[in-house]
Amino acid sequence: MSEVLSVLVADDHDIVRDAVAHVISNELAVEVMTAKDKETVLQAIAESGPFSVLLLDIAMPGMASTSSVEEVVTANAPGAVVVFSGLVDEVFVRQAIMNGARGYIPKTLPLKSLCSTLKLIASGQIFVPFSPVEHASLDRKTPRLSDKELSVLRLLVKGQTNKEIARALDSTEVRIKMHLRSICSRLNAKNRTQAALIAEQTGLVDSSLV
Repeated sequence: MSEVLSVLVADDHDIVRDAVAHVISNELAVEVMTAKDKETVLQAIAESGPFSVLLLDIAMPGMASTSSVEEVVTANAPGAVVVFSGLVDEVFVRQAIMNGARGYIPKTLPLKSLCSTLKLIASGQIFVPFSPVEHASLDRKTPRLSDKELSVLRLLVKGQTNKEIARALDSTEVRIKMHLRSICSRLNAKNRTQAALIAEQTGLVDSSLV
């Protein structure tokens, strides 16, 4: 998905919902619909089809847990769903992303930055902002990886398969799998997707260097 084609803003606060929808509609000149709870979100998807980007407030009626996020993600596939909240803990965000969400947009994000963020998400990227304090805290907790592991991780973050990583590093898929097991163990990640997420969130690697 190369550009934002349609947007659904789901929030139970009328002023917030309408203001955000107005800005997106004016700035991107795209179709914007709104919903006030999970029921109307699912109804909008059923009636209009998947939205390119769905801003999902997790505190509105019907959104009890990350399983609710997963339900909306499934319904809106292949469109993107992003958590949209004033305050949410990092664990919830990570779990939501593992369940298919494309990240987290805080309601404190300046409206002028919102539209560029939506374009980023619509292009397939994951967006998770961190404050300098949170970033430093995570950096201190992140274990040191070898140069080879960092090289593998950079390519993993870029979305490459094991075969592509092996080719790029002049290695074999078996060795790449071994490196990935080590990386997941060191980062306490359950799988390669979570390892890539942790790497991006902590700034452990810079994918632009590869």
